Amino acid sequence: MDVEHGINTIDVDDDGRNKRTGNVLTASAHIITAVIGSGVLSLAWAVAQMGWIVGPVVLLIFSFVTWFASTLQADCYRNPVTGKRHYTYREAVRSILGGRKYKLCALAQYSNFVGVSIGYTITASISMAAVKRAICFHYHGHEAGCHTQNNPYIIIFGVLQIILSQLPNFHKLSWLSIVSAAMSFGYSFIGIGLAVAKVATGSKPRTSLTGVEVGRDVTGSQKTWNIMTAMGNMAFAYAFSMVLIEIQDTLKPNPPENVVMKKAISFGVWITTFFYMLCGVVGYAAFGNDAPGNFLTGFGFYEPYWLVALANVFIAVHLVGAYQVFVQPLFNFVETQCSTAWPENKFITEEYPVKLPFYGVYHFNFLRVGWRTIYVIIVTIIAMIFPFFNDIVGLMGAFSFWPLTIYFPIQMYIAQGKVRKYSSSWIWLQILSFGCLIVSVLAAIASIRGLIVGVSNLKPFQSVS
Repeated sequence: MDVEHGINTIDVDDDGRNKRTGNVLTASAHIITAVIGSGVLSLAWAVAQMGWIVGPVVLLIFSFVTWFASTLQADCYRNPVTGKRHYTYREAVRSILGGRKYKLCALAQYSNFVGVSIGYTITASISMAAVKRAICFHYHGHEAGCHTQNNPYIIIFGVLQIILSQLPNFHKLSWLSIVSAAMSFGYSFIGIGLAVAKVATGSKPRTSLTGVEVGRDVTGSQKTWNIMTAMGNMAFAYAFSMVLIEIQDTLKPNPPENVVMKKAISFGVWITTFFYMLCGVVGYAAFGNDAPGNFLTGFGFYEPYWLVALANVFIAVHLVGAYQVFVQPLFNFVETQCSTAWPENKFITEEYPVKLPFYGVYHFNFLRVGWRTIYVIIVTIIAMIFPFFNDIVGLMGAFSFWPLTIYFPIQMYIAQGKVRKYSSSWIWLQILSFGCLIVSVLAAIASIRGLIVGVSNLKPFQSVS
């Protein structure tokens, strides 16, 4: 019947959508791209706040919790009875937990997408500016200010995102995620290598079992704020649950998607943890209690300048891809809602095939081109007006970490697996959820404090590295 109606069954899956071609490699690349950001290079500072024992232990705890909750979430891609796919995180929550929790999930998820896109715009521009600064320091000395305006680089990053945002959907981004994952490995290796080289020179920075010292490095209150912020950095460094099901929806149906996804989760999370541990521990050994917030963009290293510059190029390229991994689900949500609400509107639904060099046939759509371009422009302007917006992103992350990474996956697992209330499994899952809630609250408090400090020093359009 499909053949008689002109439908090419070779090019579609059993649900009528374009044939999925993803595998363990592409899913792992998406995960690594989403998880590893330039924040990996701030882990030396995070470990410095906690010390040799607590720092690595807390990092490992967050990696285990993320891996565990993600494996629970992977089982929620299909309805176990009907086999129906859940194409998005929101859809899984609505199907399994109901409409009220669906609305809360959507609010947390899309707020986080917006915050991440703003934060990535700012961070990428700082890395791009760091390339220029590395060259300046080399020729003018390490004491030179070499201050650089970030706004031109914010605009460059925004223009790139306007172009990449026109790709129709998430399935067209596998190549970009693979390139971005390679970049994340590149700058992580460079950061680790530079830290190892610094340790090998015989320098002995001041370190301790408990990290920065009260009365010598910081006050008691400062250490408390720093520990809370460091915990937030470690927790949010692993956050990719909001795009996990969207990534899983790119996988081929055979072998079963949840089996393949769990392998990709294990590979992605533990590879990430390996690099995080190296960056955090080796970085702390290299800089001690004086570890900078980011030892590449913060210039913990100056030489070889070309290697520092190359690492920052890698960071910027990686964030180009990571930006798309997070905003594509938001793009698709808005466009799907519009198509459902106004199915007869040609501005929204009509596709116009256009031949493009080096791409092939691009299906032009007025809504997609218009709204995605406007979104990127608005994000770029906000990043220019509020250069301290990373604190707001941190606040959004604080509010999204517990519900998106922990609460909803656990509740979906309990509901779908019919876990008996007050059983040992139910009790331990609730304890885990409550503990992560406390972490999110503490991180939110620290982010709000950072936001207040940033507002007091606000200089719109004056972001300088």
